[in-house]
Amino acid sequence: MLLKNKNILLAVTASIAIYKSLELVRLYIKAGANVRVIMTDSAKKFISPITFEAISQNKVLDENTESWDKNSDYNHIDIGKWADVFVIAPATANTINKFANGIADNLLTQTVLAYPKIKLIAPAANTNMIQNPITQASLEKLKLCDFEIISSQVKELACKDVGDGAMAEPEEIFYATARQLIKDDYWTNRKVVLSGGGTVEKIDDVRYISNFSSGKMAASMALSLYLKGADVCLVSTRGYENLPKEIHVIPVQSSDEMYKGLVDSIKVVKKDKKKKSFLFMVAAISDYIPSISENGKLKKDIIGSFWKLDLKQNMDILSSLDKNDIVSIGFKAEMDETVALSNAQNMLKKKNLDGVCLNILDDKNSFGSDSNKIELILKENSYKFSGDKVKISSDILDTLKGEFKEYE
Repeated sequence: MLLKNKNILLAVTASIAIYKSLELVRLYIKAGANVRVIMTDSAKKFISPITFEAISQNKVLDENTESWDKNSDYNHIDIGKWADVFVIAPATANTINKFANGIADNLLTQTVLAYPKIKLIAPAANTNMIQNPITQASLEKLKLCDFEIISSQVKELACKDVGDGAMAEPEEIFYATARQLIKDDYWTNRKVVLSGGGTVEKIDDVRYISNFSSGKMAASMALSLYLKGADVCLVSTRGYENLPKEIHVIPVQSSDEMYKGLVDSIKVVKKDKKKKSFLFMVAAISDYIPSISENGKLKKDIIGSFWKLDLKQNMDILSSLDKNDIVSIGFKAEMDETVALSNAQNMLKKKNLDGVCLNILDDKNSFGSDSNKIELILKENSYKFSGDKVKISSDILDTLKGEFKEYE
């Protein structure tokens, strides 16, 4: 229930991409939001208002249903007062250019002019119409006027042309909306680096050593940070495939690649002097790696009946990173509950961390699950969390905000 009790006003215009807006409404409703839909008369040529009414469980606002009755807020002034956020998806080139020039010749454009807060626009049009200098100038103008543009994508369009102009996917628009509603001043524009997934250590060109880490916890942390407004960089081996495009992902495999990616990323985030940066080391990095990585494929007839694989201890990436002037939080997975807490506390001290998230693995709490149990251990306090990984991530971030409020 990410958007529980949030009020979302969605406007749809006359584009074939309107069918995606039905899925968008479903995502909003599933997340707990209240949704109302504005339709232009031309949009009704593509989809009947009753379809949106069935999914949103609210009457569609259009030229025919606008009401100025004192007990109604179904008009272009009062519905904006009801809405926490205003999304226009799809937005045609015609509508975009009207917005940029302050034209208010229908109910939608009137509502936009009357809405004082940020408006999200997801353009959808033929490539030539989107790339037309007039439309591009309008989009740039709107960015300066409390509009946030959710970029269109390159794919085969309804007209069979291939190019930029397809509306962003519903999930991308959903995340952009949620970010607008959930963002937190503490985390907004704060630069954060995370590591995620289990590292892949090459034996030869077809075999490797790894572990069962799915990367889901790191992805959940990255998503929660993004929704709270942070500038997120995730260095990960897996689990990042469905994250919002605005999250900067550096795909890696080996621990050596991960180390280099983290070093470079930390150097970049430290340049921001406005807000102290954070580092979350969520990845499960191999403790041992093959002593020699072979080229090609080692053959069974050469190896023989038994294969004694020579391993060497891996570098300690977390201890090696430059953590000066950055808040660093480590993650530690344990299976023996009797020593888990003391091991996490030792990690906190020995690796010069500001906090450790302790995860005790068992049958109900294992790699790859969507839920988790975590104890956040700080130098003075500790906190316990359980439940869905995204919810846990959000709770951890809220707790860290309170503990490190001096970095406001």
